[in-house]
Amino acid sequence: MSFFIKASKPEDWKLQLAEPDKHWKDGYSAKELAYCWMNAGGFPISVKTVFNKSKYGAFDKLQFLAGFVEYKVPLPGGGHPSQNDILVLARNERHLTVIAVEGKVSESFGETVGEWLKTASKGKEKRLNYLSKLLKVDLFDAKEIRYQLVHRVASALIVAEKFKAMTALMLVHSFSPNHEWFEDYANFARLFGIKAKVNSTHFARKIGNIDLYLAWVSEKNFS
Repeated sequence: MSFFIKASKPEDWKLQLAEPDKHWKDGYSAKELAYCWMNAGGFPISVKTVFNKSKYGAFDKLQFLAGFVEYKVPLPGGGHPSQNDILVLARNERHLTVIAVEGKVSESFGETVGEWLKTASKGKEKRLNYLSKLLKVDLFDAKEIRYQLVHRVASALIVAEKFKAMTALMLVHSFSPNHEWFEDYANFARLFGIKAKVNSTHFARKIGNIDLYLAWVSEKNFS
């Protein structure tokens, strides 16, 4: 059972960070996200615009219901959970949507699947087997993909299943004017046959009863 306390100002997000003194700084994604989303009172204009121009009905008139800061989603195999910068519940007239938001400025997506597996254990193998089956992708043959993107999209699916949501979205909200690390996101999207574009939503595939989507929203260089 989890309980959540309402944030009244962006600085309240700092207490939820795993390493607040390291990550709560100007120019870092945690602080950028907090001020952007809190000042917007939900979806920032950039995110709304990407949803409004989407060709998918899942994002038509999508309303923000609640956002959970640094929301942790446990995964099989032990080890660290997937810690989402923001986990959003939203809905429109069609259905409920779960959105896993990953903020980025100049920080990378971390180690690749191959690097993560260098210290392989039974727990890691169990986790990667689970993630492969969940996403319907053989991740053992996708060792150049960034592991953070894998478990972040998985967390959106897991929470969507928990809430019986029909849509799950993994959204990268970038504050980099140069779209740093977009190529890593694009490489991940190619696992689903997607040719990724900035400020666009893409349908990945249907996972059980859930429609999975990916999106990259650029805050600093929006068009």
